[in-house]
Amino acid sequence: MAEIKKITKKTSIGEVIKEYPEAEAVVKKYFGAGCFTCPGSKMEDIAFGAAMHNIDPEVIIKELNEVIEKKKVNQ
Repeated sequence: MAEIKKITKKTSIGEVIKEYPEAEAVVKKYFGAGCFTCPGSKMEDIAFGAAMHNIDPEVIIKELNEVIEKKKVNQ
């Protein structure tokens, strides 16, 4: 089993979408469905997306990491 690394403010939104499909609901909740087709998501990190949506990045990061950690435990 591959080691799951923690998501940080510098993790790109595109990486989250690609590497952690189980986090899709969290991305949609905070950023909307547009991130899944936006070319900028490959370069924009969680901190940038949070700033654009006026959300505390720590809230998003905590929720994303909880989702991926739960999957890791259930594997």
